[in-house]
Amino acid sequence: MKKRWAGLFMLAALLYNAGIAWAAADQTSARAAYVLDLKTGRTLFAVNENAEMPMASTTKVMTALIALEQGNLDDLVETTRAAYGQPGTSIYLSLGEKLTLEQMLYGLMIASGNDAAVAIADHIGGSVEGFCAVMNERARSLGANHTNFVNPNGLPVANHYTTAHDLAVIAAAAMENPVFREIVSTQRASIPWEGREYMRVLRNKNALLTSYDGATGIKTGFTRAAGRCLVFGSRREDMEIVGVVLNCSNWFAEAARIMDLVYARYTWVEMLPDGERVGVVSVTGGEQESVPVVLRGALAAPVAETEMPLLEIELPDSVLAPQPSGAQVGWAILRANGEELSRRPIVLAEPVRPKPSALLRWLLCWPLLAP
Repeated sequence: MKKRWAGLFMLAALLYNAGIAWAAADQTSARAAYVLDLKTGRTLFAVNENAEMPMASTTKVMTALIALEQGNLDDLVETTRAAYGQPGTSIYLSLGEKLTLEQMLYGLMIASGNDAAVAIADHIGGSVEGFCAVMNERARSLGANHTNFVNPNGLPVANHYTTAHDLAVIAAAAMENPVFREIVSTQRASIPWEGREYMRVLRNKNALLTSYDGATGIKTGFTRAAGRCLVFGSRREDMEIVGVVLNCSNWFAEAARIMDLVYARYTWVEMLPDGERVGVVSVTGGEQESVPVVLRGALAAPVAETEMPLLEIELPDSVLAPQPSGAQVGWAILRANGEELSRRPIVLAEPVRPKPSALLRWLLCWPLLAP
C-alpha cells in the first residue's frame, strides 16, 4: 500500500511540475501575443490576444494587402502633398515624385516609409479617409472585429487600434499573396530616387530574417504609445505559422522563443492525403448502384503531443443522379479534444449518370429486337 501511495504521489508531482512548466512557458514579456497556423488558422499560442491596443507600423500589413488586392503593380503612384514630409520613418519622397506601386510597396514594408503609406492610400482610396474605410471593411471581412484604422501608417492617433489576434489574421491573409510574401522576406532592396544618380537602398529592420531559421517576415513597428510591435512568421517542414507580439521590449528574442515553443509542442499530422478514396455512396436513379468518393485536399493540421487526433467522415446515405465528377457530397473532419482542426471536402470520383428511360432503353434495344 505504501508503495502504491508513493507511486501516486510521484505521478501527481510530475504532473504538477509539468503544469507549472507549461504555465511558465505560456507567459510572455509582451502585453499581448498570438500565433496561428497559416494553413488551418488554428490557435497555437495566445496571451491577452483580444486586448485592443495601438500597433504602430504593423498597420502597414493591411495597407500593403489592400494595395495588392486593388492596385496594379505597374501603376505610377504620385507623392501627394498629404504624403510629402510625413513624420517618422520615411523614404524621403519629393513632392510630386512618382514610383511604381511595387516600388512604393518595397519602401512601405522594408523601410517602413510613412510617406509611401500615404501616397499609396491617396492613389488607391482617393484620400487617407477613403483608404481607411476600405481597410476597415476588409478587416471586418476577415473577422478582425476589434480593429479600427484611422491612418495607413500607424502614426499615433486616437481610435487607431487592433488586437494580437486580429493582426495575425490580417497578416495570414496577406501571406497568401506571393508578392507580399516576397517583399516582407526581402532583407535589402534598391528602388529609384528621382533627381539623383543613385538608388534608394532599403534595409529591412526585421532581425529575425537573419537570426531565425525559416523566418518569412513580416513587419516591425514602434512608437512610444504602442511600444515595440512585431508581426512575424516562419516555416519548418510542413508547418508554417504567423504571430504577433504587441508592446514587447525584447520583441525579436520573445518572438523567437514563442516560435520555438510552438514548434516543440505541435507536430504537423496528415490524417489523409489529397485524392484518398474514403468510401462509396449509394446512387439513386443512376446507371450504377454506387459511386466512389475521394478527398479533395490533404486533411492535416498541427497536433500537440497531448492530443489524440480523430477522423470524422460525413457522407449522405445516397446521391441523386445525375451528378458531375468532382461534385462535393460530404466532409472529412480532423478533430482533437473536441476541437475541429481541419476539414476538407469529399467529392465524387466519377460522374453519376442517370438511368435511361424505358422508351430510351427500347430504342437502344430495337435493332436487336427487329425480325
